[in-house]
Amino acid sequence: MSATTRDEPEPTEDVGTAAAGEKTGVDAAAAAAKRAKSEKIGRYVAMFVMPLLMVGMMVWGYMGALHSPTPHHMPVTVTTQSTSQQAQATAEALSQGLSDVGDEAFSVKTVPGADEARQQVIDRDASGAVVVGDNGVTLYTASGAGAQQASTVQQMVGAVAAAGHIQLDNEDLVPLPGSDPAGLGAMFMTTALLMAGFLPLTITLTNSPQLLLLKRRAIPIITGWSALIAVIVWFIAGPCLHVVDSSDAWQVLGIAWLGVFSVGCVQMFLTRILGPMSVLAGMFLLMVLGIPASNVSIPIWSAPGFHHFLHQFLPAPAIGESLRSVLYFDGAGAWHYLRVLIIGAAVGILLTTLIDLSKQRKGTRPETMVINMPSLHGGKRPKSRFWQYASLAFFPLAMVLMMVVGMLGAMHNPAPRDMPIAVAGATTEQAQQTADGLTEAMPGSFKFTVADSPDQARDQVRDRDVAGAFILPSQDNPAATVVTNQAAGMSTAQTVDRAFTQVAQAQHMQVNDDDMSPLPDRDSMGTVSLYIAIGWMMSGFMIILVGSNAQPESRPLRRLIPIVAGYAVFMSFIVWLIASPIVGGVGPGHFWQMWGTGIVAIFCVAMFAAVLERLFGLLGVIPIVGTIMFLGIPASGGAISIYMEPALFVHLHQVLPMAASVESARSILYFDSDIVGQCLLTFLAWGVVSLILVMVIDRFKPLRTHIPHHVERIYDNPLEQAAEHTDGAEDAEGAEDTSDAADAAEAEPAKG
Repeated sequence: MSATTRDEPEPTEDVGTAAAGEKTGVDAAAAAAKRAKSEKIGRYVAMFVMPLLMVGMMVWGYMGALHSPTPHHMPVTVTTQSTSQQAQATAEALSQGLSDVGDEAFSVKTVPGADEARQQVIDRDASGAVVVGDNGVTLYTASGAGAQQASTVQQMVGAVAAAGHIQLDNEDLVPLPGSDPAGLGAMFMTTALLMAGFLPLTITLTNSPQLLLLKRRAIPIITGWSALIAVIVWFIAGPCLHVVDSSDAWQVLGIAWLGVFSVGCVQMFLTRILGPMSVLAGMFLLMVLGIPASNVSIPIWSAPGFHHFLHQFLPAPAIGESLRSVLYFDGAGAWHYLRVLIIGAAVGILLTTLIDLSKQRKGTRPETMVINMPSLHGGKRPKSRFWQYASLAFFPLAMVLMMVVGMLGAMHNPAPRDMPIAVAGATTEQAQQTADGLTEAMPGSFKFTVADSPDQARDQVRDRDVAGAFILPSQDNPAATVVTNQAAGMSTAQTVDRAFTQVAQAQHMQVNDDDMSPLPDRDSMGTVSLYIAIGWMMSGFMIILVGSNAQPESRPLRRLIPIVAGYAVFMSFIVWLIASPIVGGVGPGHFWQMWGTGIVAIFCVAMFAAVLERLFGLLGVIPIVGTIMFLGIPASGGAISIYMEPALFVHLHQVLPMAASVESARSILYFDSDIVGQCLLTFLAWGVVSLILVMVIDRFKPLRTHIPHHVERIYDNPLEQAAEHTDGAEDAEGAEDTSDAADAAEAEPAKG
């Protein structure tokens, strides 16, 4: 019997299912690889874009507003105390002369009496008052309203009076105290309070969002933080530096607390809508726009017109003007600015509440967040909440302390200290005798050397070997001559000119001025070199600080060096682009020198930053910024002469990269690049030593190339979650059931 065989049916369904599963797996792997590649590219892009935006904003904002301050519609009153025709004619001539100055530099008003004119100056409604009487003409100003404003008014009104052969006397109605002769106390305190308001919230969002995303926690924390900062700023500015008088302690404490609290509440709202990018918004509104519009850095009448509008509502003007009111005007006029801070705090809390309520209704409030910056010190995330929060508070606290101690401590009382001056006369014996007499009359203020001839004295001033020169009268030149060098430093030139003009006038000498390198109108304050240097320095350390967190895969030296080199080429060009074509602070003909020097400066500072970032993680920003900025700016001579600060900064001027940056930029712009080679050696010393240290550190310390995935719960327990979600909704619809509120809060984890 034969057997019949049949083919078994093929398992087509199982094979198809397996094939589909395999295809799905391949597709999923491909999609995951594509996402990983996109994320990697995005992180590298962020590594470049974030520093570009931050540096670009700072250089453009500060240089654009401050490089050539020019008075516009500065209010000045003119009145007469006499009914004589001569007094009336003099008043009319001065009014017309002031109205014709520049491009509407003054807004001239006539008031009926001298008392009213003086009161307008005291009330800061007028920047100056000209009072014509039978016994002469007096210009009243208030340096408490701004030393630069008073100086500008005195200089420009004095020029108009001199052109009309009118003798002008000056009287300061509200002089600055001896402990704060430049009126910089309000400016540096304002800057520190602004930093304390916005900086901690952005760091908190990326490290400990559970503290910020719950108003029940955030508002008490901001309240306590504001009180701590107020006490610290007052203690340093008051008992330590004596900028704040003891009688003003409570008022200053209150303004400081309210300022930090108001900024913190507004920044809390910005973190809700912008996330970590709120740091850019905070910098832009508070620092880039706020400081130039504050009236405590330059007179608001000398700032671009748009800043007059910003002055009315930004927190920087509100804090600065209220501090100035208390420090110099017995509190008069403070309430107007305090109102701005109170309204700002209320609006910040209200908008935050509305955002939270909207997310609650939509069910989009997250229960957890992925932490972008789990550790601030570069190691593992602390297991203890105490150490986690302690490191979180230490970072902004140290930044505020460095700002107040470093900047305010160095520059709050600028006065000449051993400023080098050359003395020349018809004979060296005459010059030596004069130098000895001046040394005895001005001990500690100036350090006099005798030049062999007036020409040698001029050469020493031109070469920046001395700060200025005093040339005695001779048969060939019967007038004394004060020789200065504006391009080497405006504050130095002004100090030398003022001091030795007074010396000559006290001896009844005719005196002439001789400026060896006058500044152009596009850089009338001589600060363009400082802003260029700040752009280079910030570019250098920002690429390291941002890159180590945005793209830690860039940290190995074999990747970091080419990245930083390319970035230095790019950012040096950007700084030049802002300074020259965009802002107009740099004239034509300096591109190649400026670009090349900037590349070297940026790269070498980046290597220095890499050393401290490898040792301390993000907390390395404290010694980085402390060295480069808070010590570097006072030591650079870009803002105030190094001979008008503590002697430490004269020595730091020789070694710090910020000083080398300012001097190299000055040398390129005004002195035919004469000392650029020396400055490049300073950069290279920092860069080479730092690179060697990085190599040593990498040999002994494991290099982190990824950020550990860490998810943080926003709510510690369901009851807290329910309470937070119910809060705010009660105002709109009444209290909701706890379970309903808890359900409404469920959402996908969100990235911080």
